[in-house]
Amino acid sequence: MFSDLPLLSLIIWLPILGGVAVFALGEARVAWGHRLALLVSVLTALLGVGLYAAFDNSTADMQFVERAPWIEAFSAWYYLGIDGIALPLILLTVLVTPLVVIAAAQSIQQRASQYLAAFLIMEGIMIGVFAARDALLFYVFWEAMLIPMFLIIGIWGGPNRVYATIKFFLFTFFGSVLMLVALIYLYRQAGTFDLYTLQQLPLDAGEQMWIFLAFFAAFAVKIPMWPVHTWLPDAHVEAPTGGSVILAAIMLKLGGYGFVRLSLPITPDAAMALDWLMVGLSLIAIVYIGFVALAQSDMKKLIAYSSIAHMGFATLGFFIPFMIVAGTGESTGARMAVEGGMVQMISHGFVSAALFFCVGVLYDRMHSRQIGDYGGVANTMPVFAAFMVLFAMANAGLPGTSGFVGEFMVILASFRANIWVALLAGTTLVLGAAYTLWLVKRVLYGEVANERVAGLQDLSRREFVILAALAVAVLGIGLWPAPLVEMMSESVSALLDHVLQGKL
Repeated sequence: MFSDLPLLSLIIWLPILGGVAVFALGEARVAWGHRLALLVSVLTALLGVGLYAAFDNSTADMQFVERAPWIEAFSAWYYLGIDGIALPLILLTVLVTPLVVIAAAQSIQQRASQYLAAFLIMEGIMIGVFAARDALLFYVFWEAMLIPMFLIIGIWGGPNRVYATIKFFLFTFFGSVLMLVALIYLYRQAGTFDLYTLQQLPLDAGEQMWIFLAFFAAFAVKIPMWPVHTWLPDAHVEAPTGGSVILAAIMLKLGGYGFVRLSLPITPDAAMALDWLMVGLSLIAIVYIGFVALAQSDMKKLIAYSSIAHMGFATLGFFIPFMIVAGTGESTGARMAVEGGMVQMISHGFVSAALFFCVGVLYDRMHSRQIGDYGGVANTMPVFAAFMVLFAMANAGLPGTSGFVGEFMVILASFRANIWVALLAGTTLVLGAAYTLWLVKRVLYGEVANERVAGLQDLSRREFVILAALAVAVLGIGLWPAPLVEMMSESVSALLDHVLQGKL
């Protein structure tokens, strides 16, 4: 029943059109705007559940395919379809967005309708990136999502929001332009923007290398990888809570998805030739950025740097398979690595969203993100403290939480490639615990630091619902990751069969 509906178009355009409607209601009807935004985001989430219910895990073929002429002069199509790699990221998007809408009713007082409209429009655009099967359509969605995030940081951000939002835009836009150049070159070779056709192009080593580097410029900035990560802490610090949540939970994942959807299948030989570079940059993110996070005095900056470190695990999982196959000649460890990278992206989406919501809860009460302004919060906000400790443990990779599953899979797979790579990757279990527990100790425990902390009120019903929903997701993936892994298993195997063709 579901597969006969244009589900992908519905799940893309419902939030976009809903966002336009919320914007049209304006500030005069802001209460109705909140209700409409919540209704649209919940309906979009239900459509996502419908996608999952109708999805066939036993095949790597594209499902829910929609194809219609778009720009016929360039052989560009409105071409949509998803597999087991795209679906988990779509589910992450549709499940997190309603929580941002719920939180906005309490935290955003100025221009609330425009704020909600920006998030709804951005939700539809990000789903469009995950569902696009035409490279030009992919690029249009990819660029379009910069606009609402630019506005969210620039209008509702902190004192240095203009600097942060321009830096964010310039970094990401520059990389995207290079990706467009690569896509135009591929179009001239293939005569189409169809991604499957582009993946079959017989490109020589030199062509693959230049195209891979162009894609790298776009996707490494978005993740972000060291050394093009400097825009992220500034953007997080200045962004409102909802902006930080969507930025960390979903937008960073678009870079990882780009590597899996474009870089690996279109330029496999270049990816193999540069695997040492990608693995090295991933390890720098894991180790060096972990130490940088230890030195932070701002809660948002600490979590932002931890996001860079955790996303390093995703890129490590995506590029270590070449080393595994070169060393062992088998694909089991390679598949575990890629699946671990995917699980890590989904887990980090929920965990980072939860931590930024926790910071938002404290900021709404004390209007400070400085760790030194807190202390003893658990004495006055025990329910909040219980949630924050759970999410901190997930961030540190505690077994039983989602944070453990992906990291464990990537580390275990890395041992099949190189023991030193695995040991360096494993330092995240020490560094992650260090900076996360150091944050928890200084904010939550000890004596009540001052009168402002003594006067704090525990979670409201709205805040409890948001954090409880995220806690269910974090514990659900941690205790029972099988449905998530099974969803992506066939698609990951098909990707590796294509990328490692002739190398096994």
